[in-house]
Amino acid sequence: MPRVTKSLSAKSRHKKILKATKGHYGARSRLYKTAKQSNIKSLQYAFRDRKNKKRTFRSLWIARIGAGSRELGISYSDLISGLKKNDIKINRKVLSEIAISDKSTFEKVVKTATN
Repeated sequence: MPRVTKSLSAKSRHKKILKATKGHYGARSRLYKTAKQSNIKSLQYAFRDRKNKKRTFRSLWIARIGAGSRELGISYSDLISGLKKNDIKINRKVLSEIAISDKSTFEKVVKTATN
């Protein structure tokens, strides 16, 4: 019978991978080889989507600001242009929150941007 020398380290390595793929479907969470591949791919997806998250949220903010500004009879591009001309430094994230939660303040911002 061959002597096993790396039993403990191999077992802990396998456990680490299987723990990381716990919520994956089927064999991807049970078999070491497929779990290892699934884990590598999931880390790639996570890396990619951390970058995409920034794009997605920016487009969401722009859509919200555009909807709020169209209600007041001004286009999104005219609003942003007016904010830059009047030297109002407010980012899209905060502006979208104002457009959703505080309509009166958003109206004042739009009025300032159009003047």
